[in-house]
Amino acid sequence: MHVPLKAAIAAACLFPALHAHAQSPVGASLPLWEFGLGAAALSTPAYPGADDRTTRVLPIPFLLYRGEVLRADQSGIGARLFRSDRLEFDVGLSGALPSDSDDVEARAGMPDLGALFEFGPRLKIRVADIDAFGGQRGRLRAELPLRAVIEARGGLRRQGWTFEPKLAYETRGERGLWSFEANTSVVFGDKRINRYFYEVAPQYATASRDAYSADAGLVLARVGLFATRQLNPDVRLFGYVRYESYAGSANRDSPLHLKNSGTSAGIGFAWTLARSSRRAAGFEPVDPVTP
Repeated sequence: MHVPLKAAIAAACLFPALHAHAQSPVGASLPLWEFGLGAAALSTPAYPGADDRTTRVLPIPFLLYRGEVLRADQSGIGARLFRSDRLEFDVGLSGALPSDSDDVEARAGMPDLGALFEFGPRLKIRVADIDAFGGQRGRLRAELPLRAVIEARGGLRRQGWTFEPKLAYETRGERGLWSFEANTSVVFGDKRINRYFYEVAPQYATASRDAYSADAGLVLARVGLFATRQLNPDVRLFGYVRYESYAGSANRDSPLHLKNSGTSAGIGFAWTLARSSRRAAGFEPVDPVTP
């Protein structure tokens, strides 16, 4: 079985981004902090190219904080170091759920995949403002994140680097009652993170699983959709779906690379129990991020 604490910590890194997406109209002032409870049901491939899936239903308390520098909001958990009308530079943290090799047939007898945390700098570029459906305001942005990957399994250890250039379009309805984002990106990994997913050391080779040495390069290409709906001032529903292609992966010859595509999806809700009367100075909620 997975260690519940690892899953909870990883989900706690993801939940601010899932919940806080577009909570009010563009230009509106938001509370400096909010506290509440939520839950999310998530299903995703056990790893890129896996034939098995990881599915979790997780109750999560959340704290959103919209400081000038330190933030836990729709951009994730991190520190915003620079912002102008067109550019933003921050350092952030995100997470991914663990996978137990006993539940993944292709990895039977191999080490488990622990909870992963990604930490590093990101440049966001406001490309254009575009009128959306029904005259609503929309925005096109580009992101260039470089992340160090840290695994939590019997301690903490670095598992390489990823780079994920992304292009996203987002819009929202009147008074922020709903929001929608579509995005596309590609993920590149260095040799170490690709070895983590795809390498088969000689001691783990079997009659049906040859030894394999992984290379750096493309991990996947993806497209995703994300939406939220506000039911009342305190309760918001959210959901997402994401399609990933592994056909061009640098390690598609690995015996652990079993599928050329995969989908991830999730639904959930967030219930705000308390919020500050103080407003976040100069905060404009225009940069949602998907999980």
